[in-house]
Amino acid sequence: MSEESRRSVAVERTGPGHFVATNARGGTIRFGTASGDGQDTGFTPVELLLAAIGGCTAADVDVATTRHAEPEGFSVSVTGDKISDELGNRMTGLTVVLDVTFPDGEGADRARAILPRAVRASHDRLCTVSRTIETGTPVRVTVADV
Repeated sequence: MSEESRRSVAVERTGPGHFVATNARGGTIRFGTASGDGQDTGFTPVELLLAAIGGCTAADVDVATTRHAEPEGFSVSVTGDKISDELGNRMTGLTVVLDVTFPDGEGADRARAILPRAVRASHDRLCTVSRTIETGTPVRVTVADV
C-alpha cells in the first residue's frame, strides 16, 4: 500500500475512562466510557462507530446532491443494538436513515431524483466505513515492545 492510502489516528488516555484521538492533521476528538451516573455526555467508542457510519454516508450523499441544490434540511440517524453472545460484544441491526429535504426548483428536483441513487452508491461502494464493516476486515492488535 502507498503512504497516501494510509490513514491513522493516535489515542491517548487523558484520565480514568477518558481518551483523546488525534489524526495526522492535528484534529482531536475526546471520548470515553459512559459513566453510570448519566453525567458524562462524551461519546463512547460505539457511538463514534455509529457517527463514522452516518458521517461517511452523509458526506457521500452531500457531494452528489449539493451539485444540484443546497438542502433545506439534512440529518442522518444511525442506530443499532449492542449485544453480547458467543461471538463476544458487537453491534447488530445497524440502520442508517437519511432525512434530506430540498427547496422547490429545478435543481432541487434533480437533487431529489438522484438522492436514492446517491444513497445506494454510498452503501454499495463509496462509504469506506460501512463497506469495511460489511465486508469484515480482520483487526490485528499487538502490544508495543516495552
